Amino acid sequence: MIVSAYVFADGVEFAPEAIGAAAQALRAGQLIGLPTETVYGLGADADNAAAVAAIFAAKGRPSDHPLIVHVAAFDGGMSGVAHYAGRVPSFAQQLMSAFWPGPLTLILPRREGVGAIAAGGQNTIGLRCPAHPVAQAVLAALRQPTAGEPVVWGVAAPSANRFGRVSPTTAQHVQSEFADTPDLLILDGGPCDVGIESTIIDCTRGAPVLLRPGAITSEQVAAACGRALLSPEELEAQGQAAPRASGTLESHYAPNATVRLMDAKALQQALDLLGTEVDKTATPGKTVAIYSRVPLKTAARQIELRRMPSDAAVAAHELFSVLRELDALRVQLIWVETPPDDVAWDGVRDRLQRAAA
Repeated sequence: MIVSAYVFADGVEFAPEAIGAAAQALRAGQLIGLPTETVYGLGADADNAAAVAAIFAAKGRPSDHPLIVHVAAFDGGMSGVAHYAGRVPSFAQQLMSAFWPGPLTLILPRREGVGAIAAGGQNTIGLRCPAHPVAQAVLAALRQPTAGEPVVWGVAAPSANRFGRVSPTTAQHVQSEFADTPDLLILDGGPCDVGIESTIIDCTRGAPVLLRPGAITSEQVAAACGRALLSPEELEAQGQAAPRASGTLESHYAPNATVRLMDAKALQQALDLLGTEVDKTATPGKTVAIYSRVPLKTAARQIELRRMPSDAAVAAHELFSVLRELDALRVQLIWVETPPDDVAWDGVRDRLQRAAA
């Protein structure tokens, strides 16, 4: 059930009934579809063990694959961060100051007795303060306790899709993923601005470790905290294992079609080899879709050509929507031009490599 989170009258305002209904549902242990600036999340009260377990069940997600908990901004006092984190290193505080609210998740030592199921049983927990105004409004409503009900300090909210599939960036995507759950309340906050999941930085090893690239680049993180970032591989070389984190499995973000990455020359050569042969043997409809930055040519009617933006941020914004659109054509193959070897493209490249794994 999609409910608009906005009222469009003289300007744009929140729909108080929608925000209130979402907060009430979360307090009652129900799941909601929650818009953030990265992707839509499937949210639950992070301290309600049964509700968090329902997220894992709804997504078909392994219970040891941790969730990210969304909190209000860290203010140094009793906040979601203070509730869930046993310790916040100074460089983590610098990153919060620089990028929160925003698409950055920090892995921190978890306070004993809180958020264990959301953390996948680990002694660490991933926290993020989302920038989307609807997510912020819901978190603010949860901080205002109603009669006889406790404060909700955080919302566990992995991407609102079946495990391993393409993440949703609109309320309609969420509804299509959970069509068999018509009573799921989905707040419609419009298309997500960023379009790919948050950058994840492990802050539990004495130095920042990049676990997942995103819109906030490794260079920006290093500049904000004044420390060079380590990779999981460098951490392992030091005899330390990085904690499990959301969206870091080898295969993830995958459409139904098989995804393959190729450079522009290989894409055109493949098209030249196919020629019109694909039209002679294929069933009606599109068979192969190609998503590339360079213009390509083909005479084959059953090949769908889509142009990828040359700007990394714009490409990230539309990536998951395009993969869903191409999947809807029932193509068998999606060939994608390999993103440039540039730090700005790290997030897009990471998602495509996992989709193709």
